[in-house]
Amino acid sequence: MRYLLPLGIAILAVSVAAQGRRFGRDPIAVENNVPYDGRFTFVRIRYTPLNDLEGFGRGDRKWDHDYPRAERNFMKILSEITLLQPYLEGGNVFAADDPELMKFPIAYLCEPGFWTMTESEKLALRAYIEKGGFLIIDDFIGQHWYNFEAQVRELLPQARLIRLDESDAIFDSFYRIESLAFTHPNFRADSEFWGVFEDNDRSKRLQMIVNYNNDIGDYWEWSDAGFLPIDLTNEAYKLGVNYIMYAFTH
Repeated sequence: MRYLLPLGIAILAVSVAAQGRRFGRDPIAVENNVPYDGRFTFVRIRYTPLNDLEGFGRGDRKWDHDYPRAERNFMKILSEITLLQPYLEGGNVFAADDPELMKFPIAYLCEPGFWTMTESEKLALRAYIEKGGFLIIDDFIGQHWYNFEAQVRELLPQARLIRLDESDAIFDSFYRIESLAFTHPNFRADSEFWGVFEDNDRSKRLQMIVNYNNDIGDYWEWSDAGFLPIDLTNEAYKLGVNYIMYAFTH
């Protein structure tokens, strides 16, 4: 049974600074999307969040956490160590029912504890996944699982969330990741990795990778600021690279 982590869990002071905009500050401006030109472009899905139950402020949109530094830093890493030639200046932001989303094979969605969908967004995102789109779900913890799970049931009624382990192909698609002993960058929580497979068949394509009790976007965002241990940010980049390479090859 999943549970809300105790409120007394220590949070590093630097993590408060790192997440400062979440506490009542105005959300950052969303940059202009770039048209599809064949390059890999990081895509983030925006949504209307549930009421802010954690008091992070009226301006907190949830879906934009770590934007755009996370994608900028990650794209630089991807450019350096793979043959991909990604768009380096950030990424695009689309609602799930924006027809432009269909041009981009991989999409990132964060804070799914606050995720909601309109009927139009649900149908469009379902079509995106069924046609080969790949979702990266990130940045949630504790009882936030319940809303995420409810949204997945709405999105893919027949889907079953399956706990992943080191033997799954996504952890050997570029780097060989020997251990999944990750922790959330701001809370003392052991990470779990879950997925949705086509037809609920583990031998078929993984359609969604879920980073629970984790926040790889936070690791990416602050990897160049000295707030977080280098070895942990490196491991978060390895996960991200594997996710992209898996999606392109399956």
